[in-house]
Amino acid sequence: MHKARKSILIVDDDRNFCASIRDYLQSDEVEIHLAHTGKDCLALCSKNMVDVVLLDQQLPDAEGADLCASILNCNNQTKIIFTTAFPSFDNAVKAVRGGAFDYLSKPFELEELDLAVKQALRTLDLEKVEQFQNYRSEREREENVLVGTSAQIAEIQRLIDLAAGADAPVLITGETGSGKNVAARSIHYRGPDHHAPFVSINCAALPESLIEAELFGHEKGAFTGAAGLKKGMFEMAEGGTIFLDEIGEMPMALQAKLLGVLDDGMFRRLGGTTVLRAQVRVIAATSVDLEKAIRQKKFREDLYYRLGVIKLHLPPLRDRKDDLAALCDFLISTVAKGRQVVLAGGELENLKQYDWPGNVRELKNVIERAAILQHGAEIRPSEFLKSSSARVVRQPQAQKSVPLSSPSTTLDEMEKSHILAALEQHAGNFSRAARAVGISLSTLKRRLKRYGIE
Repeated sequence: MHKARKSILIVDDDRNFCASIRDYLQSDEVEIHLAHTGKDCLALCSKNMVDVVLLDQQLPDAEGADLCASILNCNNQTKIIFTTAFPSFDNAVKAVRGGAFDYLSKPFELEELDLAVKQALRTLDLEKVEQFQNYRSEREREENVLVGTSAQIAEIQRLIDLAAGADAPVLITGETGSGKNVAARSIHYRGPDHHAPFVSINCAALPESLIEAELFGHEKGAFTGAAGLKKGMFEMAEGGTIFLDEIGEMPMALQAKLLGVLDDGMFRRLGGTTVLRAQVRVIAATSVDLEKAIRQKKFREDLYYRLGVIKLHLPPLRDRKDDLAALCDFLISTVAKGRQVVLAGGELENLKQYDWPGNVRELKNVIERAAILQHGAEIRPSEFLKSSSARVVRQPQAQKSVPLSSPSTTLDEMEKSHILAALEQHAGNFSRAARAVGISLSTLKRRLKRYGIE
């Protein structure tokens, strides 16, 4: 993919000056235009997206300062570098008030011009990045909503609005796939600082040795492989929100450091001595029963209360099936890619009969599969529930014991069999299966990887 060339317009009645500046600035990365009157300048600006205008003060048919507003009317992002052979404070003020980005006095050094042009182009690039971030922020604000008409969702929406207007830490609990990530983003994007960064980390997805460096950053040489300074997520989220997903999987030693950051807002990079201030809001989420983890000495009680200034609990989808109609409409509009798609007759009742162990995430998955694989205006996502052994309706039953096939069965084979049985019993839900066999989620994933199971 070719990088777009920048466009520079040189406006001056001195043709030799224009030619010499063009020759100096010319490169494969820029396209140079020349104009010698105000009329020609405006004609070029109206027909081309000009990034930088090098504008002389005295033109045969116009004052340069008077042209600034007209140039910016053609493209309000154009950077105007005003040049004059008659420098004065009044001229500089008039040019800046007219919208000029920079001001150069003739004669000027070519290096000075080069620096001014590079600064103008860099500012233009940064403004485009900011515009994209603002656009993405607005899209996130529109898309990250908890859909439903039940009283439970109405109460959660009320708490989200309250949390969005405060800086206090928020603790979100609920089963995997119930919408904790959406709730966290909704709190951030409904708040007054919704254009600020939203940085997310899954505490269960990283090895213990890397979580601290990811959160707080590290200095060069802090550990083997630390080739340079790296900012952590608390620094990158400055002024915004950091979302700590699966906080229940955070190692105890790191929990103490996080508590200190929440209490005094100060931290150090790994291997560093400089004290940094963390001006961020912390939202944490977990599918683990933290009160049980506290009793088992796996989670700090003081951190639990510090995080839970505002608490949100997201109910599982099986407990709010009245929201299925609204959820299906929303998800179909999201995944249908412009197609006119609706649920086939009787499908809503079929979906209500299902237990949804994977919650809203599972519902989105089957609707997306149906929208892709089924043709026509009507889709039947319930057909994909029947075809998957991992999606069985829950039945009250006693937990199956793991049989020993023979006295020669190895411990690894027994462990593998036990874990797979737990996964089957809990419909493929990793978090619940891990709790059932008494190991952490990260340990479960490492075991499955060792067994060669995706």
